[in-house]
Amino acid sequence: MIPLVGFGYDIHRFSTAPRPLVLGGVRVHDTRGLDGHSDADVLCHALADAILGSIGEPDIGHWFPPTDPACAGICSLRIVEKAVELLRAKGGKVGNADCTLIAEAPRILPHVPAMKDALSHILGVAPASIGIKATTNEKLGSIGRGEGIAAFATVCVLLPE
Repeated sequence: MIPLVGFGYDIHRFSTAPRPLVLGGVRVHDTRGLDGHSDADVLCHALADAILGSIGEPDIGHWFPPTDPACAGICSLRIVEKAVELLRAKGGKVGNADCTLIAEAPRILPHVPAMKDALSHILGVAPASIGIKATTNEKLGSIGRGEGIAAFATVCVLLPE
């Protein structure tokens, strides 16, 4: 198998309307969620884009356009599933994933085990093969002012030679 690396990034502002905050497929807060056409799960979006990029596929906006009413409110775990489906169609599999959330709040650490569990089933790897970390932006920029949350993700996928 040939290892390939993909990188993904996503950012969403907080919604002005009450909606759940979902990160890594886990409901982290009931009313202070992110604004987006889907559930706005930045971790899943960055992860899906990392997988898609590793195999040379277009980004999630191609597969789940924000203009498509069928995608409104979609659970972003479905977006990750689609990326993994495209990877598997090429005979590949996920080796590991490493993700970082950037947010001033809320605290992420208590939710990491549930996020790893939700993602491990879709990625087909053990929770120990998924890194999920969080950091703040040290009060700098829009993230530092608490206006939203961003995520970075790197994956290693394995494809047949």
